[in-house]
Amino acid sequence: MKKIKYIFEALIIYFFLFIIKLLGLDLSRKLFSFIFKNIGFLVKSKKVVNSNLEKILGNIGNLERNNIHEKMWSNYGKTFVEYMFLNKFKNENIHIKIKGGELITKIKNKNKPVVFVSGHFANYELMSMELVKRGINLATIYRPLNNFLVNPFMEYVRRKNVCKHQIKKGFAGIRDAVNYVNKNFSIALMIDQRVSEGERLEFFNKKALTTTLPAQLALKYKCDIFPVYISREKSSNFVMEIYEPISINNLENNEINKINISNLLNKSLEKMILRDPSQWILTHNRWK
Repeated sequence: MKKIKYIFEALIIYFFLFIIKLLGLDLSRKLFSFIFKNIGFLVKSKKVVNSNLEKILGNIGNLERNNIHEKMWSNYGKTFVEYMFLNKFKNENIHIKIKGGELITKIKNKNKPVVFVSGHFANYELMSMELVKRGINLATIYRPLNNFLVNPFMEYVRRKNVCKHQIKKGFAGIRDAVNYVNKNFSIALMIDQRVSEGERLEFFNKKALTTTLPAQLALKYKCDIFPVYISREKSSNFVMEIYEPISINNLENNEINKINISNLLNKSLEKMILRDPSQWILTHNRWK
């Protein structure tokens, strides 16, 4: 039954991608922003989004909640469209403004691995792309799609346009990440989703399974950790920000420091989300 579902999903997705390529970037953004705003709740549970918003913002009015829903789904639709134009973004710079670019230059000049962490904000694929474009030797950790008919295409698009070196999430990915660091690669990963191999740590005052991989890599290899944030502007251009690093040079590699660093990263992620919750993909049940 699941295979039939995946086949049906894949047919719809590939049909949409064909339409997107025909219509072009600007018109497709408008169309799929409208589509996702109107049918998104049929694909992903509205209850999950509302539950996440309650955990993040507490009790908010219906007007504010509906506004966040609408903006989030609009961004989701635009991001879906933009997968077909990642090559355009790869070869241009007019769509994005970088804050903290001097930190990227310092990382590059030091020629020492670091760890970049972020969440699923705006078009999150562009963060790794921009780091690679600016000369960072990078490997990214990603979660494969469940749909076995769509995932190979997505992996191909990412390798071609975002970052050549891709690491599948999971226990095997931890080993691969270590191997890449040993080869002087920096590592980029999203820390906002639930992970089965994680620790239950505070996230918006509730326990949530949290990856400790950034802390493990940082402590083992004395790597600085750089939080990164990206937001979509009304024009559908982007602002990407590199934050000052969390330095671990004087910390011992032990369990207490691993948990403390992971808690710090959750706090950093909370601040990013609170800047504008509609920029975050709210459809994942982070506290499951």
